[in-house]
Amino acid sequence: MSTTAPWDDLVAAALLGTERRTPPVTPRPGQDPPAALLDAAALSTLRRRAGLRPAAARPAPSPAPEDPRPPLPPAARSRLAMLLAGRSASGGGRRSAPDLAELLPQWLTMANQYGYQAPAALLPALLDAARARTDLRPEALALGGPRALWLARLNPEWKFALRTGGAGRAAETPAEASAGAEARDPADAEAGDPVDGEAAVAVPAGVRRQWEEGLFAERVSLLAAVRHRDPEVGLALLGSTWSTERAEDRLMFLDSLRDELSPSDEPFLEQALADRSRNVRATAAELLSALPGSALASRMAERSRACVSLDSGTITVEAPAECDSGMQRDGVVAKPPSGRGERAWWFGQLVEATPLECWSGWFGGRGAAEIVALPVADGWQADLHAAWCRAAVRQRNVEWSRALLGAPVAPPAAPPTAQAAPGGAGAGAPAAAQAAPSWRDPAKLLSALPPGERAQWVADFIAAHGLSDAFRLLGVCAVPWAEPLGRAVVDALDIARDAGSYPWSFSGVMGLAERCLDPDQADRLEVLTAISDEPEDGSPGAGSYWSEAFQRLVGTLRLRAAMRRELEPPDAAAARPAPTP
Repeated sequence: MSTTAPWDDLVAAALLGTERRTPPVTPRPGQDPPAALLDAAALSTLRRRAGLRPAAARPAPSPAPEDPRPPLPPAARSRLAMLLAGRSASGGGRRSAPDLAELLPQWLTMANQYGYQAPAALLPALLDAARARTDLRPEALALGGPRALWLARLNPEWKFALRTGGAGRAAETPAEASAGAEARDPADAEAGDPVDGEAAVAVPAGVRRQWEEGLFAERVSLLAAVRHRDPEVGLALLGSTWSTERAEDRLMFLDSLRDELSPSDEPFLEQALADRSRNVRATAAELLSALPGSALASRMAERSRACVSLDSGTITVEAPAECDSGMQRDGVVAKPPSGRGERAWWFGQLVEATPLECWSGWFGGRGAAEIVALPVADGWQADLHAAWCRAAVRQRNVEWSRALLGAPVAPPAAPPTAQAAPGGAGAGAPAAAQAAPSWRDPAKLLSALPPGERAQWVADFIAAHGLSDAFRLLGVCAVPWAEPLGRAVVDALDIARDAGSYPWSFSGVMGLAERCLDPDQADRLEVLTAISDEPEDGSPGAGSYWSEAFQRLVGTLRLRAAMRRELEPPDAAAARPAPTP
């Protein structure tokens, strides 16, 4: 039998099948082609491995750094191994078994909250999981700590950890904290290029070297980490090479300033308003408008004041007639999207960049709720309120977000639709008035409210409208859900079951409930796992499907409770309140 066929030919024959491609080997008497192909592949594999020439010896890697954090409790260590392996929880059937892939992020978050270190033997599996799922990377690398980064330097498949390991808000290891302290050592610092009108800020030499020599992703992560430790040093680092960066890189670097934005960033952002890239200018203007005390916010306020007035209790709007060079420098995009009038488009951009505190002074000291309730003349209400919504989200203004949200019993907002202005796109007329407040985006407005108030608003919304329009709202609520919200979700699911609805229509909400309900509510939900009587007009077989769905929900909640107990130190477990009956 010939076994000297090239490896690629053997692989091609195996992939296509011996019926479609004759194997490049000669079978023995009485041997069929598939068996001959497999024999040849086995021999070729052995020859390829045995024929590998030994490489020159490399220096031994330096020892892994010490990780002073406490090790995982034995039960939690076994749980992590199970989650990384993706094995189903014991005792569950095909439909009722919890989804371990969805529980791993929660487990990692809890483990990091208690400050544990990952077991050394599980670091490879942890890095493999983070490589496959980008959403796991911040928490996985925080748990892995310095040893995960040390291990990633030895395997090219884990190089992502070197790009992202230093970024984010994960707890710093003592080594990283020490490095941050060294950044303030004058003996190891260089002066960054100062922004006009400001004194130079010292940038550590090691940080500057990483910034100048690193790959783009590594530089983004480095900038985020430095900004988190010291915003001024991060800004000086960015300013030192700003003029030589590519436009797309400047845009990404500028966007990374968003999380640690402060008034000290204003001079740099003002300079970015003159950038040669339109996208960079627009991002700089957006960041400046998020600083209510900035000069750009004041300029936008003056323009908005000239467009809006209060006449006999009614708001009147006179949109700008042109988009001059000053407006364009401050981030106003001149060309509207299809279906929008130019003047309405310019007007909305002015209002959303205006500090919301200005409107109270202009409208006789009225509060946000009173201003939102004022009538708006000539059909400008949708444009004005939509701009106020964007401003409230951008400026994280609780009072205005609450006023624009309104009562949760109001009809849900319809999806925004592009509407042509009367007289053509250039006529500048506002969007037509609509029966439902389609300008409102409750999910974004809710993000500005305190977590408790957010949960109560969504609970009242579900009680009034059910779950059909609540999926996005549930996604912005803090986890685990507060008791009013958890109760509202379960009650709505129970009502849907009793009505004979299709259970798979609520699979998205059920999946959220598995991850977000308080685990202590598992016993209270046990009664829902029984198969209920199906109504005459209900979906055939829906009762058994609902029963399996609730079994899975209860099983997942109990597994989450077990995960928490396994991670809790003895003193934390004793201090935790008893489950709500």
